[in-house]
Amino acid sequence: MITWMQHHRKYLVVTIWVSTIAFIGAGFVGWGQYSYGDKASAVASVGDVSITADELQKTYSSLFNQYNELFQGKLDEKQAQQFGLQRQALKMLTDQALILNLAESYKLTVSDEELFNLIKSQEAFAKSGSFDKEMYANVLRKNNLTIKEYEAAMRKELLIQKTLYLFAPVARTLESDAIASAMGVADKIEYKLLTPDMVTISHDEAGIKAYWEKHHNEFKKEAVYELSLIRKSSTTPTPDDVMEKEALRLYIDFKKGKLPSTQPIEKLSITASTSPFPSELFKEITALSEEKKFLKPRKLGNDYVIVKMDTFHPATNKTYAEAKAEANAGYINEMKKSKLQELAQNSYKTFTGTVSDFIIHTQSAKLGGLSASESSEFVNKLFATKQKQGFLTLKSGNVILYNVLEQKLLEDTMVAEENTAMKLKGNLLNQKLMKMLESKYPIKIYAEGI
Repeated sequence: MITWMQHHRKYLVVTIWVSTIAFIGAGFVGWGQYSYGDKASAVASVGDVSITADELQKTYSSLFNQYNELFQGKLDEKQAQQFGLQRQALKMLTDQALILNLAESYKLTVSDEELFNLIKSQEAFAKSGSFDKEMYANVLRKNNLTIKEYEAAMRKELLIQKTLYLFAPVARTLESDAIASAMGVADKIEYKLLTPDMVTISHDEAGIKAYWEKHHNEFKKEAVYELSLIRKSSTTPTPDDVMEKEALRLYIDFKKGKLPSTQPIEKLSITASTSPFPSELFKEITALSEEKKFLKPRKLGNDYVIVKMDTFHPATNKTYAEAKAEANAGYINEMKKSKLQELAQNSYKTFTGTVSDFIIHTQSAKLGGLSASESSEFVNKLFATKQKQGFLTLKSGNVILYNVLEQKLLEDTMVAEENTAMKLKGNLLNQKLMKMLESKYPIKIYAEGI
């Protein structure tokens, strides 16, 4: 099998298990649509490995929680069904079972010491930085897991990892091979930094107006909120609860139009940039409408304030005259970028610049004239390109001309580390190998409707 794998080097990412660790603290999510009776009953079998309803429920729960996090807690069961999470959970478990069959064929096992070392390393069970048995038991109990169940699941996951690690030297993706090669090479380059300041743009009224017409929806006048405001304050020490009650009475009178004529009412006209209120209060004010004009008393410093929305003027587009200064700045910025690209295109083959020392992808190189972040960004892009000579544009808008003068292999050609592929892509396994395992270990599904 090793020989077979060495001759088939097109690889695909295959997710083969959902970590039991991810289930800890995430909460249990089940689905009522499927019921299998005893939790140990088999919903599927793969070769000599059975998949129980309990395993399927836990895997589904972990997968649901991962999706739910992406949906900011708004994923519901209907969406989960649309995404086919039940099918995904079962597929993960059948892929896992294929690897477990493979592990058994190689007589691979996980020792008690290996299992304990893994459990000790998990932060969920640590107290004051060290593994705590009582914490271990309590966390599992709160997550509806017994120690026996959890350790059986972790032993299984360790066995899967050990099996994958056995094939790690050959189970490498083409892209990780490319990265490994790049990381094992050092480049000496000549480079030159080009900045927008090197480009001069002449005033062009027609160009500015054309820019404004293209981007006119981006130039807005701020929305204006015209307000009436009442303050409830006291010149003498007054308990806060008394102040609040008095403010509430004012609020009711204000709504009913029964304020005493002696009550001062402030008139304000504010925008987002001129608001004198804290951000949270301003947010509440902007939520007022014709249907809900009044805001109940809110504490502001030592006072209580009651706000009424009189008139709301929504944001509107600026005229050309109003937006001209902003449009001019935008036009100049756009033209400088364009001219800088043109300058780079015309000069990258003939430029004279600074010669660097040998630089490698895995180490931070501080290149003269560039900030640390620009150096890092440039080196990452340099080692990702196949061009010996050219130019690269940075996020800052600066452009770097480069010419690779010399390359050399590093003495340690394994700079990328043996498990680069595992770190970059997780659990990598050959697609053809998986198909071969499927033909060797029959998959039988007993659950209907998944």
